[in-house]
Amino acid sequence: MDQMFRVELGELLQREEHDVLRTAEAGQATADDAEVLQRAIEQDRLLVTMDEHFGDWAILPLASHPGVVRLKAHPATTANIAKLIVPFLRLHSQDELRNYLVILSRSGERWIKTTRE
Repeated sequence: MDQMFRVELGELLQREEHDVLRTAEAGQATADDAEVLQRAIEQDRLLVTMDEHFGDWAILPLASHPGVVRLKAHPATTANIAKLIVPFLRLHSQDELRNYLVILSRSGERWIKTTRE
């Protein structure tokens, strides 16, 4: 999970039996987006973020990766974020998300294939 999420969200996802690693716990509390993404790729982890740079190919191109879910929740409270991410992760495996950027909001899901594989 990217740095903008509270500990409570990580704990909630762990109770849902997800293997959660927050960037702060990984020593990346001040890392830039490219470093966070690279670590997720190296560890074969889905990256959950609210950062709009994920999806702006000029700033942060996505190639082969384990999957990125970019959340849009307003207001961005832990409760609102949980309402989006918990049901989504219950329905989708990491294998399904591989090489996709998924933009997830109350109005729906937008799946963007980021490789030509």
